[in-house]
Amino acid sequence: MMKDKLVSRDYCAILAANFLLYSGFFLLMPVLPFYLVEEFGTERGMIGVILSAYTVAALVVRPFSGYLLDTFRRKPLYLFAFFVFTLIFGGYIVAGSLAVFVMLRIVHGLSFGTVTVAGNTIVIDITPSSRRGEALGYYGLANNVAMALGPMAGLFMHDYYSFDTIFVTALVCCTLGFCFAMTVRTPAKPLMQKDPHISLDRFILLRGIPLGIDLLLLSIPYGINTTYVAMYAKSIGLTQGTGIFFTCMAAGLAISRLFSGRRVDKGRITQTVILGMYLATAAFLGLYLCEGLMHHFPEFTKYLFYSLAVVLGVGFGSMFPAFNTMFVNLADHNQRGTATSTYLTSWDVGIGLGLITGGIIGQVASFSYAYLTGTFLCIVSFLFFKYYNVPYFEKYRKR
Repeated sequence: MMKDKLVSRDYCAILAANFLLYSGFFLLMPVLPFYLVEEFGTERGMIGVILSAYTVAALVVRPFSGYLLDTFRRKPLYLFAFFVFTLIFGGYIVAGSLAVFVMLRIVHGLSFGTVTVAGNTIVIDITPSSRRGEALGYYGLANNVAMALGPMAGLFMHDYYSFDTIFVTALVCCTLGFCFAMTVRTPAKPLMQKDPHISLDRFILLRGIPLGIDLLLLSIPYGINTTYVAMYAKSIGLTQGTGIFFTCMAAGLAISRLFSGRRVDKGRITQTVILGMYLATAAFLGLYLCEGLMHHFPEFTKYLFYSLAVVLGVGFGSMFPAFNTMFVNLADHNQRGTATSTYLTSWDVGIGLGLITGGIIGQVASFSYAYLTGTFLCIVSFLFFKYYNVPYFEKYRKR
């Protein structure tokens, strides 16, 4: 039996657009804490609060963008959000005060929240349902490749170039991505009947809330790691090559994409999530132990540190397409945008809490305790998923 065709001109175009969008995003992620300290003298405890404005803005707009995507044409909203997201990189160059920077971050978060929901939803629209897990897996792989190149390039540029040069590079990446986004052709979608009594389920997939809680618990340590791992590495004595951590993590994410999407399409959705949870828990525990091990086995700890990045990547790379598919499978066909926005909203809430939590823990104690906290949250998430969400999903799934 022949498989439905996955690769098409439009699918390749949206993969390229997504890769370039996330390249600009990840280029700045590990650099911004240094930018706030070096340019504005921001204290450690405040870094997370300031950077979380981006995530909070994305979180606020997610439910509304999901509703708009299910109600109106998707491509115009996608292109508008992509354009605004790209434009803000130019705004950072002329931002002369912390207040202006925070305002730009808020607008950046609003546009990011919309463009990512739109992109994910369009991928679901333009690919066959029988290969949805695989399609989302490869779509996410574009993010992972960007994660491999972006942070490493950003940290390298931070050592040799000005922050303005980094912002211009991100601007160029996203401008190219916008050009690819304009070429994507989306199928005609009948407009929804306007209902004068709009229910909450049009903005948030209520059936997906228990699953969202699970995802939130996992995204808190993920947010801590992606934002503060460079600072943690330097605090334990790994002063060079911290950008390699992101490359190793992205390699793990890429490896997982090669099998996780296919496992999902074969019906092994919950098993794929559980495998990812095991790996993520082990990786965060190992990262916590690195601080103590560094004093006694520095060379071994260095290799362990980068190996754990691969394990972490495989763990989360396994869970991403599986969680996304679970949300979509709990939704009606006319709620794809809402399902995707709820999935990403849950993720954003955790990332925002991770930014704040990691900064506070780094201020009052050691970043290693942030990883210990992440280990605990992964265990709680696993128990909730296995004993509540698995039977819940089997009971309420639509397909």
